[in-house]
Amino acid sequence: MKKGLSGFLPGKKNIVGIDIGSTALKLVEIAETSNGYELVACAQIPIERGVISKGLMTDGAAVTRAVKELLKISGTSAKLAATALSGFSVLVNKVSFKDMGEDEIRQLVIDEAGEYMPIDRVENVYFDIHVLGASDNNPQMIDVIIAAAKKDIIAEYRSAVESAGLRLVLMDVDSFALETAYEENYEFSDDDVVGLVHIGAGITNINIVKGGQSVFTRNVLMGGDVITEAIQAERGISFEEAEVWKIERSQEENAAEPGEYAQEQSLLILADPIFAEIERSIDFFISSVGMIFLNKVLISGGSSRIAGIKEALSQRLRCDVEYFDPFKAVKCDKKSYPSEFIREMAAVAPIAAGLALRRPDEL
Repeated sequence: MKKGLSGFLPGKKNIVGIDIGSTALKLVEIAETSNGYELVACAQIPIERGVISKGLMTDGAAVTRAVKELLKISGTSAKLAATALSGFSVLVNKVSFKDMGEDEIRQLVIDEAGEYMPIDRVENVYFDIHVLGASDNNPQMIDVIIAAAKKDIIAEYRSAVESAGLRLVLMDVDSFALETAYEENYEFSDDDVVGLVHIGAGITNINIVKGGQSVFTRNVLMGGDVITEAIQAERGISFEEAEVWKIERSQEENAAEPGEYAQEQSLLILADPIFAEIERSIDFFISSVGMIFLNKVLISGGSSRIAGIKEALSQRLRCDVEYFDPFKAVKCDKKSYPSEFIREMAAVAPIAAGLALRRPDEL
């Protein structure tokens, strides 16, 4: 069974994963067959800037319209859906407790919520917990992941998705959807420590997993928009024009000969604030747990395709950096989904893929 949170909502049967990002919606549907996983549907569409901001929904009607269009484009016949929260919309914390049953822990979290989360009124919040097991620092204690989200935020997401004709059966956390995608696509030992870093437009998700199980998460409230805004200020153009320029320049740099663009001319220099936050987060984790190191880091998100980013991050993080492939163990029909399309979607849709890989018996 996959590890991770069970979600804030119960559900059954087939699930289509929908990642509601700040610049695009991504949809993935994966079937589990006798021959393994098979891609059933996969698509993305852009969404108007500002509709989703730092994980918060500002225009539910716009999201509903986008979901309807996404369902049409993808050709899916699924009626059950899963989506994920991120940024300001969800709080995640790892806490150590004395060894006790899960029901006792859940009740303790509810009774003493303010001790573990910056929450004023527990009745306005949904909680979910996942017991990680014995603490590495103290075998007499157990580590538990706690996630909390306001009921009104969940209601907004639920309304936006269900108004498009779906039934929302799972509300997960984006970092844990990444974990699911990793666990189902990669082989690992109990001692393997891997960083999953998804660089979106407005948020960078960082999830460090040991033996396929999350041991550290953080959402950095910056992403590819930092690069776009720097271009906007530097060139004196609109955000939309800067975004187009960024995409075109990224394509040029990826097609260029090695060394054609000096470091100070590359988009990499504009991505430095993101790199610094990723490095700071991982250094904090390593310093807090003592003798541990990362085997590798898997990167995804639109900005992960900037030329030279693997090498730049590898140097800063002092470990191997690779592209995350959420379809590594998923059979993809090449007639329906050409290799180029799958490579493009692999970069932007690991959260949607992780959601699609959740199964009814886990919920």
